[in-house]
Amino acid sequence: MKRSIKKVAVLGSGVMGSRIACHFAGIGVQVLLLDMVPKGAEESKVPTERNKLVNDALQAALKSNPSPVYHKDVAKKITTGNFDDNLSEIPTCDWIIEVVVERLDIKQIIFEKVERFRKPGTLITSNTSGIPIHMMAEGRSDDFKAHFCGSHFFNPPRYLRLLEIIPTPYTKPEVVDFLMHYGDVYLGKTTVLCKDTPAFIANRIGVFSIMSIFHIMGQLGLTIDEIDALTGPLIGRPKSATFRTADVVGIDTLVKVAKGVADNCPNDEAKNIFQIPSWLEQMVTNNWLGDKTGQGFFKKIKSAAGKEIQTLNLSTMEYAPRVKPKFASLEAAKPIDDLKKRMQLLQAAPDKAGDFYRKFHYALFSYISFRIPEISDEIYRLDDAMMAGFGWEIGAFESWDVVGVASTVEAMKKAGYAVAPWIDEMLAAGHTSFYKVEKGTRKYYDVATKQYQSLPGGEAFLVMSHRSDSTVWKNSACRMYDLGDGVAGLEWSTKMNSIGGEVLEGIQKSITIAEEKFKGLVIANEGANFSAGANVGMIFMLAIEQEYDELDMAIRMFQNTMMRCRYSSIPVVSAPHGLTLGGGCELNLHADKVCAAAETYIGLVELGVGLIPGGGGTKEFVLRASDELHNDEPETNTLKDRFFAIATAKVATSAHEAYGLGILRKGQDEVVMNIGRRISVAKQSVIDLFDQGYVTPVQRKDIRVLGRLGLGAMYAGINGMTRAGYATEHDAVVAKKLAYVMCGGDLSEATLVTEQYLLDLEREAFLSLCGEKKTLERIQSVLKSGRPIRN
Repeated sequence: MKRSIKKVAVLGSGVMGSRIACHFAGIGVQVLLLDMVPKGAEESKVPTERNKLVNDALQAALKSNPSPVYHKDVAKKITTGNFDDNLSEIPTCDWIIEVVVERLDIKQIIFEKVERFRKPGTLITSNTSGIPIHMMAEGRSDDFKAHFCGSHFFNPPRYLRLLEIIPTPYTKPEVVDFLMHYGDVYLGKTTVLCKDTPAFIANRIGVFSIMSIFHIMGQLGLTIDEIDALTGPLIGRPKSATFRTADVVGIDTLVKVAKGVADNCPNDEAKNIFQIPSWLEQMVTNNWLGDKTGQGFFKKIKSAAGKEIQTLNLSTMEYAPRVKPKFASLEAAKPIDDLKKRMQLLQAAPDKAGDFYRKFHYALFSYISFRIPEISDEIYRLDDAMMAGFGWEIGAFESWDVVGVASTVEAMKKAGYAVAPWIDEMLAAGHTSFYKVEKGTRKYYDVATKQYQSLPGGEAFLVMSHRSDSTVWKNSACRMYDLGDGVAGLEWSTKMNSIGGEVLEGIQKSITIAEEKFKGLVIANEGANFSAGANVGMIFMLAIEQEYDELDMAIRMFQNTMMRCRYSSIPVVSAPHGLTLGGGCELNLHADKVCAAAETYIGLVELGVGLIPGGGGTKEFVLRASDELHNDEPETNTLKDRFFAIATAKVATSAHEAYGLGILRKGQDEVVMNIGRRISVAKQSVIDLFDQGYVTPVQRKDIRVLGRLGLGAMYAGINGMTRAGYATEHDAVVAKKLAYVMCGGDLSEATLVTEQYLLDLEREAFLSLCGEKKTLERIQSVLKSGRPIRN
């Protein structure tokens, strides 16, 4: 049967339920969110009293940070109710998701009630993180069983991309296929098919990893602060590392999962690792459960210096000020940008940090080898689960590849760590890695066939770096690839993917080559962020040395490159994700189409460092404001909205929000829910634009600027903000420069101007601000500390 999901019922409005509801509403699906009638309101006939529990939970979720919604209108798609009054509405839903308390008896009661109303053929899933899925289906009808499985979201559902799908022996294959596809394309998830084993995949491996670290730290005499320094971004793990992650997740949850594995996996060769250390038991007894109780491994206190975070000493069970760890190998590794090279250095380090990494990796590699085929038949599912559920940059088997499979296995055996027999068989057959890339296709070692197989998804999850054998052109920062089907792709790799001279050269050169040999060009990358903007270090250096001719040339080059994107003879499509700020935003403003990942944080932030957008961003906002003018409202309104978006350095907190800021264009630009699909979608967009008969746009000469009419209104607003203390004097100086450019200068009346006219004004204002002492102080602060001062 052909399925579509128009409405979802979410049963249970706790932390997970309310946020799952928000995520579905965020993609445009109607949601019915239900929970219990609060105690004391059973006899009430007032809906607000009977729905107080669910309404309070939803409001708490909407106010939480980070936000579970893409934009504020999402809440309008969620209807609340309770189990007693509103289960009768379930027949209107296409998918029912149970998210009640983790008790089998309570879940079975809910399912019994649901079955009285559920329409045959309706999908029904449980968000359980540990209860065996097949046990929840017992006693239900054949149709219920056929359409039932586990759908384990990770918290927070908007940001953690993992969705584990766990079928039972009764689940129809087409139900599993639909959920795997829907989760991927519509919910933006990495959908991982799991076996119905304790803790499924991500929690089984993730909690083993954490518990293993607990044991190793005791062996090596390491502290909490040292462990978190060793297990954070330095090895491609989240900033929360190990102990901060435990505080966020909840120490009681961690203990519960560990005990669940120890109790329910009697044949697990490493079950002793899941034994709870005495200090961890003590923390649970003390109710030191992490963020939910105000203290765990860390505690925030008020001190004379303000708020201070203290760390728990596991020997004394007392809190003390944090101590910055010192390891020679960590200091040596920090300057290395390439994660894989960094891991290799750390794995071989001769100090205590190296001892830790070897023990940690040997234990992890041994454990994952024995989990195939127990929890998954394919190795890539384990890696996908850890990257999407625990935020690892690379998976466990991929990490093994990085440090060398054969050499590590030999070292592991000498150190007393066993590996599963299939690992020895793989190496004996001459296969020395778990993954490899052939002709742009990434393949994994398949244990069942003992051969390499292509990863599923293929072209839908296009990775540019896998096309290294089809490199068309490169310089030290950029690489241009043939993506196939007549489409070229450009990526660059600089610190924070900032845009400097070599990147601008790369964009210009790639467009020139694409005009000669390709249908069009995709601009994207696979870094943590699309681009943090222009290279402010270079701007600061030129400004401090008063090399204004050089600076003028650099700004012209940036502007010319952006205009080259707009007015090339082939379609240029960008695919941003993550931070897309300043110059990175300006690049997208000039693309023919933007295919943005849902989690794209985009905006023109130059005012924060005492500058205005100088790469065509100010010009583009004026152009768009001119096109948006309406006869039934004052001319200054639209321009004023655009002005304040720049003047307040407003950044969209999602690609959806970028439409409201006027950065993305409705009906033209596209939001891609699954970040892994954005480059493939951008490639198809190039093909579509080419096939539709792409014609080079004509430079605009009809941009309406308001002159003094607009300046008067904007200056009045700036002066009001300054007097009220919302803006500093230097903020006002910069804002007035911005207003001058956006109004087209000191013109006596509204006038039609060209793009080049506005670009010249923009460049002149940018240059003059580079000579301001307070602007240079702001830039210097960003270069030193990562954030501007408010001077």
